[in-house]
Amino acid sequence: MKKFLLLCTMAITAMASAWAVTDGKTYEPVNDIKIKNLWIMDRVHTPAEFNASPLSQGTYARMATLKDDVVYVSRSGAQMAITETNDTILQCVVYRFNALTGERLADLPLTFEGKPYGTKEAASLFANNIGTDNFGHMWVAPYASEANTIQKVYMLDTETGELTLACELEKGDVVVRVDYIDLVGDITRENAMCTIMGMGSQAATVYRWQAEQGSDFEGGFEGDTYIDFTMFYPETVTQWGYAPYVKICLGEADDEEGLYRGDLFWLDGFQTAPALYDFSGELITTFEPVAADTPELVPEAGTNGITEFSLEGRNFVVYSMAQYSGDGHGCQANICELGPDMMLEGMQHYWTIPADSLGKVSDSGTRIHCLNAQKGVDAQGNEEITLLTYKCYNGIGVYKIGKNVGGDDPEPSIPGDINNDGVVDITDVNIALNIVLGKDDAAKYQGRADTDGNGEVDITDVNFVLNKVLGK
Repeated sequence: MKKFLLLCTMAITAMASAWAVTDGKTYEPVNDIKIKNLWIMDRVHTPAEFNASPLSQGTYARMATLKDDVVYVSRSGAQMAITETNDTILQCVVYRFNALTGERLADLPLTFEGKPYGTKEAASLFANNIGTDNFGHMWVAPYASEANTIQKVYMLDTETGELTLACELEKGDVVVRVDYIDLVGDITRENAMCTIMGMGSQAATVYRWQAEQGSDFEGGFEGDTYIDFTMFYPETVTQWGYAPYVKICLGEADDEEGLYRGDLFWLDGFQTAPALYDFSGELITTFEPVAADTPELVPEAGTNGITEFSLEGRNFVVYSMAQYSGDGHGCQANICELGPDMMLEGMQHYWTIPADSLGKVSDSGTRIHCLNAQKGVDAQGNEEITLLTYKCYNGIGVYKIGKNVGGDDPEPSIPGDINNDGVVDITDVNIALNIVLGKDDAAKYQGRADTDGNGEVDITDVNFVLNKVLGK
């Protein structure tokens, strides 16, 4: 049996997956809140594995989102497909990963009305956007150029990859390019209203559409579909740059009517820094006071990406620090607690993730840096956040934030994670082997090595951990 175990160990060592790799950094707790990298796959920490992954095959895998502990990455023009008329098109695909372990899950080739969803040119960017509404519906949207008077949004069936047209949004009298959109509420409008927004590229235009529950979409700027903004940070900027990004804020939780109206939203416009606006176009908070007090926290121009979350009564903002070409901050994001009244002024820096970047390779100017926060609870009922950071053509990582992250919970967060470090990898296999061989004590792992719960650690438990690492 020892020979068999040794051969298993050699085999799994040779096949050790990039998904078991973390950024290797220790992040100090701040205000009794901790953060830990669950896994990472990027150009810095796992270059060979990243280069072999579909995320590195061109720059069309641009956006990512989180839903139910699964990461979804949308890729335009991912694979060849044949239509009913024998035309060859480039079909869009959504790549999926286990958010807790990094294990790659089955891909979702996208279809519409039962036919491959795509076009003859990947640059048409039919799946440039992906996201999840507040009722668990996943959506996909194409890039809409200055020649497109309509912005389409599709619902995605995450079991089959089939798309259903959710809405066709008219841009109105002013038609400019829209790369990325955001939405809050219910895209189906069955359970609640829905607000959708998009920013015009190389323009001062912002689009906004709203639909009450059970109704169709109308212009969200007091009946108009768009307005041209006149206030920017820095104030010398007079329009958004390339591929700008909007992130809609939820309203007060106790205000059901205003929860999904999106009266406040962050705008990040490539040559500007993220700034919070209201629906009249007024600036609410900017990085101007931050530049005066803590200039090292001001993001560099050239990157677009921001999100926010609340944890233990504290309000946080997460924003991209710089694009791949950043001065020491390429493909990194800052996590900060907002200041009084949820302003950027007086905010406190917690961590920069990853501490040593995802990569610094040109993505041909996609601009976007996807940041997504998923709220949950740990085994003790304490709030925790799963945070996704994804930069096109450079890398992807998932972090866990909370009071008990990496703490004393005796129950493993992931079956087979014997050392309770957030991943199942070769270390866990070796621990199980050493316990079976009498070289380690199962007791100190608080029952985590007994994966089948039969009261002892034996070859069955070794095989369980081995298969987890192998993705079986």
